[in-house]
Amino acid sequence: MHVDPPKPHIGVLAIQGDYAAHARALAECGAIPVEVRKREELRGLDGLIIPGGESSTMLKFLERRDLFDDLKQFCQSSPVFGTCAGAILLAREVRNPPQASLGVLDAVIERNAYGRQIDSSILFSETKLPGDKLEMVFIRAPRIVETGPSVEVLAHRDGRPTLVRQGKLMAATFHPELTPDDRRVHQSFVDLVNSGLRKKMKAS
Repeated sequence: MHVDPPKPHIGVLAIQGDYAAHARALAECGAIPVEVRKREELRGLDGLIIPGGESSTMLKFLERRDLFDDLKQFCQSSPVFGTCAGAILLAREVRNPPQASLGVLDAVIERNAYGRQIDSSILFSETKLPGDKLEMVFIRAPRIVETGPSVEVLAHRDGRPTLVRQGKLMAATFHPELTPDDRRVHQSFVDLVNSGLRKKMKAS
């Protein structure tokens, strides 16, 4: 008999960015959102979203809370989705200027590649996700300039990846939490988490 796993508990790193909007999106996609600010709050989670914000400020917070190493370990073993600054933190290399990162996503990312906040924009792109073109909200967006062979590109902007997937990891250079009428990106991540849970259930 086919048995679906229980609703996944997916954390949202609640440091900066619109983490409440991410939580709403997760709930709409059938997950239980959990705000994360301390390393002990990572325990028991089935996945995690690292939202936007200012990546260098987020790094200082992680170091001050002694959370960086625990977060890196979580990213190496569990599904994680980084958006905007979150994508920067996941990358193996950060440029413009260089800075530390978790180094788990095989990609090189340039910070603030599309200009200042005033240069923010909304674009529509073809995507490998089911359905029509994907609405993408860019706010001081980074740019993925290089990806490794294990990284699948799911959407582009001007020939550059904007949404990628690598095993249990996803990253977006835009803000899918700001498109409440289209939850395909969050749903894709929740599906990724559920897929891992089903594999664990079969193995147990």
